[in-house]
Amino acid sequence: MRYPIYLTGFMGSGKSTFGRLLARELGLRFLDLDEYIEKTEGITIAEIFASRGEEGFREIERQALHQSKELGNAVVATGGGAPCHFDNMEVMNQNGLTIYLKVSARGLTERLMPGRSHRPLIAHKNKEELYQFITLKLQERAPFYEKAALTADTTGLSPAESVRIVLEALQHHP
Repeated sequence: MRYPIYLTGFMGSGKSTFGRLLARELGLRFLDLDEYIEKTEGITIAEIFASRGEEGFREIERQALHQSKELGNAVVATGGGAPCHFDNMEVMNQNGLTIYLKVSARGLTERLMPGRSHRPLIAHKNKEELYQFITLKLQERAPFYEKAALTADTTGLSPAESVRIVLEALQHHP
């Protein structure tokens, strides 16, 4: 198996929760790229968006992603948009194993509604606006997400069920 293992997917797909469980099952370190960025920058993602805009955040994210390839045996949860900018998806595929955690637009809407105020791109959207936003973004991002070595459709599954499915897939992956 190639390391690090990069988890990709839309915000709310469970990359952080799933990643912590997967790392524990595999006996690996876990890194949440957004948490790493907040720690190194000393401010929240929302504050980075507010002060530097999305473009500024994406550049910081790109640098953090390039640094993460030095982690070796680790599970890395990337931000939802990370694979879609610069050469990020290619860097992840060249330097580790990528897994796309796929969740339906309806499933993501249900997951994201309660905590959307903490996410700058969706903070002020009602349920229908959020669903439309997710549907559009999934269409835009699908070509990038689908470049992952493995895809796990985790719609309707608990994080533990998702980990079990991915562990089985990893046993059969070169």
